[in-house]
Amino acid sequence: MEEIKTISPEELEKKLEAGEKLEVIDVREDEEVAYGMIPGAKHIKMGDIPENMDKLDKDKEYIFVCRSGRRSLNVCHYLQDQGYKVVNMEGGMLSWEGEVEANF
Repeated sequence: MEEIKTISPEELEKKLEAGEKLEVIDVREDEEVAYGMIPGAKHIKMGDIPENMDKLDKDKEYIFVCRSGRRSLNVCHYLQDQGYKVVNMEGGMLSWEGEVEANF
């Protein structure tokens, strides 16, 4: 299995603060994201990824986030096998110290 690229929460926060246009996708459940998401992130639950793949562009790189980094890693393996460019945020939202946007 091919190695999945990773990014640390600190690196991601720096890139976002620098105004980089990044595609961040949060794969947590609805009740988890209600408490806040990385600003600008899109929410697609892990279980909804297969039917939403047509919304993803194979030319773009996507950064996946979950609570601890395990579910997002699974999503990364799945999508990378389908030919998508993926990056997993290590440690998930448990390690995120940056701002969060409420998602009510």
